[in-house]
Amino acid sequence: MYDGYGNPPGMRMPPPNPHPGQFGIAFNGPSSGLIRTGLEAYGGRFLDSSSEFMQSNINRYFSNPQYYFHVNDQYVRNKLKIILFPFFHRGHWTRISEPVGGRLSYKPPIYDINAPDLYIPFMAFGSFIILAGFTLGFMGKFTPEAINLHFTRALIGWALQLVILKGLLYSMGGGEVPLLDLVAYGGYLFAGLSLAVVARLIWAYSYYIVMPWMSLCMGVFLVRTMKRVLFTEMRSSERHSSRQHYFLLFMAIAQFPLFFWLGSIGA
Repeated sequence: MYDGYGNPPGMRMPPPNPHPGQFGIAFNGPSSGLIRTGLEAYGGRFLDSSSEFMQSNINRYFSNPQYYFHVNDQYVRNKLKIILFPFFHRGHWTRISEPVGGRLSYKPPIYDINAPDLYIPFMAFGSFIILAGFTLGFMGKFTPEAINLHFTRALIGWALQLVILKGLLYSMGGGEVPLLDLVAYGGYLFAGLSLAVVARLIWAYSYYIVMPWMSLCMGVFLVRTMKRVLFTEMRSSERHSSRQHYFLLFMAIAQFPLFFWLGSIGA
């Protein structure tokens, strides 16, 4: 027979080692409290530095989403005037900055007409999809598949606009602009598209007048906005380079095929 440890009767198990090893002495001896305190302090500093690093990078690339929805009715009206009729904007195009926590920050849209927002792009995007549905209905082509196609096309167009803006800044060596800033600038195109679709619903031939006008206005708005971004983030010796002008001209011209592609509802 065997005992409870699986050993033959009469065989004694060796006594456990009453002396702990060097690691046991270190963590259970008189100096254990000092070691634990040191490890906790080091771990705390590591976690704090990691948290600051992640927070700084999140703010650098994405900023605070609530900032882009701090708007009011007056801001929306004045911003739409600048987007749809940039030629008549007589004010400045620079953003208003203020020191916050020892760093330079920008005032939210409710206090700065030149600040980017996401309220207008999202509302204009939704309006464009609804107007596209009305247009398809008047043409007798409304189907769930058709509206889904235009929804997907609008998202692709927004992404293409974002790629154009990001590529412009990257090619010109501009600083890191928060991603949501570029998303807002790219989404403003749906305001002009929505107005062009409304004009088409009122009078079909007005589409060929309003659509080129909205493309031109969007190009002018983006050129002036991107020039402001580039001027504030690039060295003064590079501000007036011919390469910059060519890239800005390309961005403005790219608005025409993008607008007509997104505005070709029911084609």
